[in-house]
Amino acid sequence: MTFTTDTDTRNQIVGAVREFVRREVEPIAQQYDNEDIYPEQLIEPMRDMGLFGITIPPEFGGMGLDYTTFAMIFEELSKGWMSVSGIIGTHHILGHIVASHGTDQQKAKFLPRLASGELRGGLALTEPEAGSDVQNLQTTAVKDGEEYVLNGSKMFITNAEHGNAFAVLTKTDPDAEPRHRGMSCFIIEKPSTGLEVGQHLDKLGYRGLDSCELLFNDCRVDADNLVGAAEGQGFKHVMSGLETGRINVAARAVGVATAAFEAAVRYAQQRETFGEPIASHQAIQLKLADMATKIQAARLLTYDAAAKKDAGQPRIDLEAGMAKLFASEVCGEVTLEAMRIHGGYGYIKDFNVERYYRDAPLMIIGEGTNEIQKLVIARRLLEQYAI
Repeated sequence: MTFTTDTDTRNQIVGAVREFVRREVEPIAQQYDNEDIYPEQLIEPMRDMGLFGITIPPEFGGMGLDYTTFAMIFEELSKGWMSVSGIIGTHHILGHIVASHGTDQQKAKFLPRLASGELRGGLALTEPEAGSDVQNLQTTAVKDGEEYVLNGSKMFITNAEHGNAFAVLTKTDPDAEPRHRGMSCFIIEKPSTGLEVGQHLDKLGYRGLDSCELLFNDCRVDADNLVGAAEGQGFKHVMSGLETGRINVAARAVGVATAAFEAAVRYAQQRETFGEPIASHQAIQLKLADMATKIQAARLLTYDAAAKKDAGQPRIDLEAGMAKLFASEVCGEVTLEAMRIHGGYGYIKDFNVERYYRDAPLMIIGEGTNEIQKLVIARRLLEQYAI
């Protein structure tokens, strides 16, 4: 069944986010990014706007908006400062996992607190030896009475420091074949005995938002926190969440690319060479035309994936993968072209363009590398066009 947020509601919410970005985010973005400062003062306004519960159902205190509006919100946040979108990015993956696969008890326990922002969530998936090869993860969960005991480590975990609830993918049956059938997902809150935050990673971009190790050393979690109350389903749970995550990453890429384009087209009309604005030169006009066209194509791919999700399509890994792949590559291209249009000024921290350029690789690598996206897309195409 198709679910769509009405146009007036969508415009009102997206407009409010745009104004929030203009008023609260843009004035601090450059300094906080440069100094790697977490924007704690933005959390309460984001809670007040309902941004921690964008797609969480209203019966659990969320806004229950569609994924098209969800994408538009992430685009607007990322135009101002992409790191801010990360505060609620994997948070919504956790929300989706609980809403789609959790027991009634788990939904009642976690979703209202996620929607309000009392719980600020993340996804503990990647490990030092398990990135693209998810099935190689080494974190184990062993049943012990009414609890499970977790041991292992996770890497590159967004919101590890400032978040307090995580969907953690583990191995409960190391001997299972195929391997993904031995994986189970748990919801673990901080603080928990045996759970520690490891090193804070110093990143090229996506700064001001914590990305850290999570260390599990005999960390005990109630069996009631096993998602869906069933072992062996965790891989499926997390992959379904990543489909929505790829919509948000594609939308972030569109937002960053749009900000870079708008900075470039504005600068091109102000900067003069040979007695006229550089926007008068065909070389610059060709760049601007390509940039704008590719951004619009990326936006439409992103909205198409979101619309398929809103229509209740059981799997959108093809559409979400295409959107994430194309939008992130476009973001990389556009931010570089924006820097070239700015010349030397694009290379210094007085201008936002260098930040857009540093942020772009996150969308290419994160939520499944683009090489993995191509493999996912190819597999789905071969299924659709099987002879």
